[in-house]
Amino acid sequence: MKKLEVAKVQHLDKGDILFPKATNPISHDNWNYPVKMDVKFSIAYDDNNLYLRYEVMEDHPKAQSTVVNGPVWEDSCVEFFIAFDNKGYFNLEFNCIGNKLVGYGTSNSDRKWLNDDLVKTITTKPSLGTNCIDIANTPTKWSMDIIIPKAIFGEHKSLLTKGQVFNVNFYKCGDKQKEPHFLSWNAIENETPNFHLPAFFGSMKLI
Repeated sequence: MKKLEVAKVQHLDKGDILFPKATNPISHDNWNYPVKMDVKFSIAYDDNNLYLRYEVMEDHPKAQSTVVNGPVWEDSCVEFFIAFDNKGYFNLEFNCIGNKLVGYGTSNSDRKWLNDDLVKTITTKPSLGTNCIDIANTPTKWSMDIIIPKAIFGEHKSLLTKGQVFNVNFYKCGDKQKEPHFLSWNAIENETPNFHLPAFFGSMKLI
C-alpha cells in the first residue's frame, strides 16, 4: 500500500492559485492498456478546503461532457477517491475542461450523486479552458487546479484535521478516448478495469 503525507497550507489565493508542483505519479497500468502518458498530482489542505493539482501529458486530450455530474469519465479525466471509514467512499471526477462529478456509496453499482449545487462549489481551473476540445494526435501538456470545500464531505468534513489518516486513490482515465486508459496511483488487482475497489486504496495522512 502506498502512503502519502499531506501538508497544511496557510493560504492559497482563489484568484491566483499557487499549488505545490505535482510530483506524485499516477502510473499503474493495472489492465495493460499501454498509452504514452505522464500524469502526476499534488494535494494540500487548510482549515476550509482540500487543494488538488494534476499535471498531464497525453497525445489526445478530449472532452465533451459539459454538465454537472455528467459522464466525465468518458473524457480525458482525473479522479480522486476518499474513504473516511468503512461505510462508503466519495468519488470526485474531473474532465480536462473542468467539469465535475461527485458521488458517494459503497461500490461502483451503489452510487448516489451529490446535489448539483453543492458540486458547483468546487472550483476548477483547467489550463485548456472550459470549451469542448478534441486535440488529435498532438502531444499536449495540461494541468488542473482544484479547490474542494470540506463541506462537500458532509458529516465527515470535521475529520479533515491534522493527524487524521484516510484511505484514498488517484486516477487518470478516458473510457471512450481514442486510446482508452485506466491509470492509478495505488495498484489495483482485479481482472477488469474498476476504480471502485476500496480494498486497493492507499493511505493519506494530514500533517
